[in-house]
Amino acid sequence: MSIGLKKWRRSLGWTFCGSQEPTWRFWGLYVHVCKRETLHEAYQMAKSNDGAPGIDGVTFEAIEESGVESFLDQIRDELVSKTYRPMRARKKEIPKGAGKKVRVLSIPAIRDRVVQGALKLILEPIFEADFQPGSYGYRPKRTAHQAVNRVAQAIVEGKTRIIDIDLRAYFDNVQHCLLLEKVARRVQDDAVMHLLKTTLKATGQKGVPQGGVISPMLSNLYLNEVDRMLEKAITITRRGQYTNIQYARFADDLVILVDAYRRHNWLLEAVERRVREELAKLHVEINEDKSRMVDLAKEESFSFLGFEYRRIQSRNRVWRVYYAPKLQKRTALFAKLREIFRRNISQPVRKVIEEFNPILRGWVNYFRIGDSSRCFSMVKRWVEMKVRRHLMRARGRKGLGWKRWSTKWLHETLGLFAEYRVRRFPNAVPFPHVT
Repeated sequence: MSIGLKKWRRSLGWTFCGSQEPTWRFWGLYVHVCKRETLHEAYQMAKSNDGAPGIDGVTFEAIEESGVESFLDQIRDELVSKTYRPMRARKKEIPKGAGKKVRVLSIPAIRDRVVQGALKLILEPIFEADFQPGSYGYRPKRTAHQAVNRVAQAIVEGKTRIIDIDLRAYFDNVQHCLLLEKVARRVQDDAVMHLLKTTLKATGQKGVPQGGVISPMLSNLYLNEVDRMLEKAITITRRGQYTNIQYARFADDLVILVDAYRRHNWLLEAVERRVREELAKLHVEINEDKSRMVDLAKEESFSFLGFEYRRIQSRNRVWRVYYAPKLQKRTALFAKLREIFRRNISQPVRKVIEEFNPILRGWVNYFRIGDSSRCFSMVKRWVEMKVRRHLMRARGRKGLGWKRWSTKWLHETLGLFAEYRVRRFPNAVPFPHVT
C-alpha cells in the first residue's frame, strides 16, 4: 500500500471504524469510487502490476503518452454520468501445472482495471472485517507462506487427519445473484451495486474472472460462510487452549485438519458433512476425484499450495511435520528452464542466465520455507550442469568443464542465481498419544 493510499484511507476513518460492526451497512460509497484520488490510486495499482493490454489493445505506454489525467477524467465522467460500460475481457490460456490442462485468464482493459480497482479500494476495508482468520488468499498483509505454516503448525499439534477438498471450476461457477446478495448485506448503495453487477455480467452469466482486479475479494466473500462455519466448529469443540480442528483456505484451495483421537471420528464425519452442506448452498461442486481424506499416521501425504505434507521421525525419534515442494512443481520448473535453454541454444550464456534467473528466483522464493533444502540442492545442481553443458557446447566440446570453470565463477562472474537458503518452521515436537 502506498503512502498516498494510507493517508487517503485514513480520511475515510468511518469506513474502518464502522466495518468492525458486522451488522452495519454502508451507503454514499459511489461518490468515493468516482473521486479523482480513488481513480488515480487505482491507476497506480494497475500500473504497478503491469500486465498485458485488454481487448482494446491500449497499453500503459499509450496512456502515459496521451496523458494520464485526461484518461482518468474520461473514466470519471462516465462513472458520474452513469454511462460507463465495461469492455469484454480478453481471454488467455496459461498452463495449469505440468500437464496439458490450462487455466483461462480474463484480462480486462486498463480502463476496466482502474474501475475495478476503485471499487476494491472502497469495498475491501468493509469486507476485510468480516473475513475469517483461516482465509489467506489475496488479502492485505496475508501470504501463502502463512497459510502453509498454519497447516504445518496444526499437524505439529497432532491434527493428522486431513480433509483435502478440491472445488470443481470454482471461479467459473460463482452465482452472481448469491454473490450480490452477500455484498448487499453490507452495502446499501444502489449505484455501487449496479456498477458491480455490470462488471460481473460483462464476463458472462456466472463466475468471477480470474485476472479481474476485484475477483479475489469477491471470491473470498462468496466462501466466507464456509469459513464462518469452520471457525464456529473450532470454537465449540475447543478444550481449553487445545483445538480439535484447524483449517486453511487460500482462494479455492481448502484443507481441514482434525486431531488423531479415535473418539473424535464423529467430528471428522460431521465437519465434512457440514462443509458439503455449505458448499451445496452456494452451488459449488466438489471434485470427488481429487478430494480425499488423508491420515498422516498411516504414512499418507497430501498437497496444499504446491507443498507436499507428511509426517516423519526426527533423529531423536520424535514425530514431526515434513513439507517440501511437490515433485510436479519441480518437474514443471525444469520443463520451463529446459525450454529456455533449447530456445537460446546459440545465444551467449549470459543472455540465457538473464532470462531464466527471474523464473528461478521467483520459484525459490516461494518454496524457501519448510523442508525444501534437499529439493533446492537438486535444482541448484541441475541448473549448474545445464549452464556448464551450454558453455561446453558453445566451444564444440563434450563434458561439463569441471576443471575449466569453478562453481563460484558461475555464480559470481556469470551472475547465476545462488540464493537457496531455507527458512524452517515449525520445530519438531511430540505428537499426542492416540487412543
